[in-house]
Amino acid sequence: MTRLNELQTIPARKGKAALLKAGQRIRIINTHGQQVVDTWAFNVCDMSEHMSMQHVRAYLDKVIPAAGDALVSNRRRPLLRFLTDTSPGVHDTLIAACDIARYINLGIKEYHDNCQDNMSAALDALGLRAAFCPSPLNLWMNTPAVDNRITWLPPVCKAGDYVVFEAAMDCVVAMSACPQDVVPINGVGCTPTEAHFMVCEA
Repeated sequence: MTRLNELQTIPARKGKAALLKAGQRIRIINTHGQQVVDTWAFNVCDMSEHMSMQHVRAYLDKVIPAAGDALVSNRRRPLLRFLTDTSPGVHDTLIAACDIARYINLGIKEYHDNCQDNMSAALDALGLRAAFCPSPLNLWMNTPAVDNRITWLPPVCKAGDYVVFEAAMDCVVAMSACPQDVVPINGVGCTPTEAHFMVCEA
């Protein structure tokens, strides 16, 4: 069971998951200010229902969610409510989680930590499993699409910025401190760092 009101670490390049009862909140913290955190949510009673970025975009009629928005599932039901964002609000809903194939395409020959495997490992630690890796909400990822081209830029948030989500149903939230170190989405130094989270009552 997830411990309440206790700061938890998402290790650099790795993942963690937390169980939330309906009404509980999770604060995800960009501790050093330059770390992307891939984020997923699943209905813990039926893991086939998951937070879905394509459904979120249609539900909100916008590409980037913000505080006050509902984050819906593939069944178009609110799964999380976006309550607070202390950052400038630059996040990504378009890019798939990095995986082994992504790093092979970037020229990496050996195994590379990746968000897809991090999600699976984080869920497995709680005795849970997802049938596949949905596209995540990429917190703080700065990948604007201009003239039909995606640009891979460093985050624009500062150390200590955080978001708060409230569970609209019993769910599990999985997070990956993205291990991307080839393109500068985790800062110009391309050095992934740890992030933190805390689960609390409303």
